[in-house]
Amino acid sequence: MTTDFPRHRQIPVEFSAEVSDALHEGRPVVALESNVITHGLPYPDNAATARKVEEAVRAGGSVPATIAVERGRIKVGMTDADIDRFASTPGIPKVSSRDLPVVLAQGRMGALTVASSLVAAELAGIPFFSSAGIGGVHRGAEKTMDVSSDLIQFTRSKVAVVCAGAKKILDLGLTLEYLETQCVPVVSYRSDDFPAFYCVSSGLRSPLRLDDDDVIARSIENHWALGNHSSFLITTPVRPEDAIDGDEVDAALTEAMRAAERDGVRGPAITKYLMRAVDRATEGRSSRANMAVLVSTAEVGGRLAAAHAEYLKGVRG
Repeated sequence: MTTDFPRHRQIPVEFSAEVSDALHEGRPVVALESNVITHGLPYPDNAATARKVEEAVRAGGSVPATIAVERGRIKVGMTDADIDRFASTPGIPKVSSRDLPVVLAQGRMGALTVASSLVAAELAGIPFFSSAGIGGVHRGAEKTMDVSSDLIQFTRSKVAVVCAGAKKILDLGLTLEYLETQCVPVVSYRSDDFPAFYCVSSGLRSPLRLDDDDVIARSIENHWALGNHSSFLITTPVRPEDAIDGDEVDAALTEAMRAAERDGVRGPAITKYLMRAVDRATEGRSSRANMAVLVSTAEVGGRLAAAHAEYLKGVRG
């Protein structure tokens, strides 16, 4: 099914039957990025991972909507055949929000990042999005000006974002400072600390803690009712049994950053370089933790989206 929204008639949005039915019936839907399919594990493990993430959303009580672009359309909800095609096709570009208009115009296949997924989710009328980890302010940003477009998009998209914080390779203190400056709420779900992807804690206290699903739902709606057109960030830590020790990651990062500077690695290449270095230092345990956090975050996203949908049902009668 293809639907053109009145605000953006020139952007065709193609819903899967499952997602279309859920939205029309007011059932909870959680948007998911497709970048994890094309820029993660090799085929067929990447396809299997995408399905595990979708099943985690279902386990939480919501319908998953993995989003990608193809043939000039935003695909909201990918079928099994879609997932296999994206997982097995080489060279699909990673598409952030700045790239989205061009890739749509070209009619190319594209895998969406956090930032572009937020654009697509709001356009599709999906108020919840789940991701393992968000981008942030990079270390040394005072010299490089390297700040993730995820943070910029949070200031522009009315979507509740459920994540496991941000990766330890970033400057997490400055990331929280940026979010505070931009008035983006940051709430930790049943935790006192801001998590760091596959580390339970970044060592930084979260600005707010909420334990009740219904209070989170009401807080999200209050944020938008107050006139804000920005995201509402909810963090949930990885399960302790799946986590990587933060000190171990810090030690690996310190050595990897020295090597990156020596080898002249910078810009967009630095993230993959550092993540691979951590994976080597942990003998592959960080890759397994990466998978675990994708699944656990999606399950919490599904649960909170279901609570939000139930709250809206009560408000609207």
